[in-house]
Amino acid sequence: MSADLIREEILTATANHPHMRRLFERSLLRPALPTAVVHPVTEDSLSGALAAHRLGMMNAILVGPEHKIRECAAQCDIDLSDIDIRNTEHSHEAAELAVSLVRSGEVRALMKGSLSTDELLGAVLHKTNGIRTERRISHVYYLDVPSYPKALFMSDAAINIHPDLRVKKDIVCNAIQLAQAMGVSLPKVAILSAVEKINPDIPSTIDAAALCKMADRKQITGGLLDGPLAFDNAINLEAANSKGIDSPVAGDADILIAPDLESGNILAKQLIYLGGAQAAGILMGARVPIMLTSRAEKMAGRLLSCALAQAAALPLV
Repeated sequence: MSADLIREEILTATANHPHMRRLFERSLLRPALPTAVVHPVTEDSLSGALAAHRLGMMNAILVGPEHKIRECAAQCDIDLSDIDIRNTEHSHEAAELAVSLVRSGEVRALMKGSLSTDELLGAVLHKTNGIRTERRISHVYYLDVPSYPKALFMSDAAINIHPDLRVKKDIVCNAIQLAQAMGVSLPKVAILSAVEKINPDIPSTIDAAALCKMADRKQITGGLLDGPLAFDNAINLEAANSKGIDSPVAGDADILIAPDLESGNILAKQLIYLGGAQAAGILMGARVPIMLTSRAEKMAGRLLSCALAQAAALPLV
């Protein structure tokens, strides 16, 4: 598919999602993001990466068994004549080589192909050869919800199952970093729970209060935090007013921090499948952004996640 046809496909897919369309259009103004695509040996993973490459969103380096990559390309009628391929014996070696390209500075992002998340993260988080930072890695969704006036960032719905307070601090900091890269200078961060009052029987309310005090003491910077907040109080001003909540965050959140992976995952999928949201997502907290799209992710989702990674690595000035 030509770059013009790909562009038209994404513009059509984002027709009713202005925040996503803006994300995509701004991505075309940024320099191409040097990206290692790890083990792209299926049609979806290979075609998505090559589409982003053709559009100038990324400079793709395909890392994996070359014979499998070329075999897949031949079956799908994909031209690889101008594509850099780094041959490996298997997916595990592909993950290790891709991470080494980050360490050498040759690439500034990773895109997951057809390998397991655990396999890729094993290389990313390796104690001596990985690309970990002082922060815990977390997943951040970027959601365009038609019923909400602005884009929402939500974390963590994919990586940290039962985050403790230390991990939640990193989750908040990662989300703030991405929101700022997307142009939200002082994002409003709602720390979610089931209720808006501190309840010793609900640990997430205590974590929320502690995170807000950490922000007061400048242990968390760059965002305006409030919590605990129930979901309705976080995104609906009328609901917040009815509870007597006086807060600049309530009813106007930019970032939603879920208590744990289960609640975050359920909330994100409800917004997507029942609320008509369009979603992109990346991992933050490593040296570079990581596109962790599902192996079944469609073209639009892969390209929008690439645009999000571009924003994280190459913010517009």
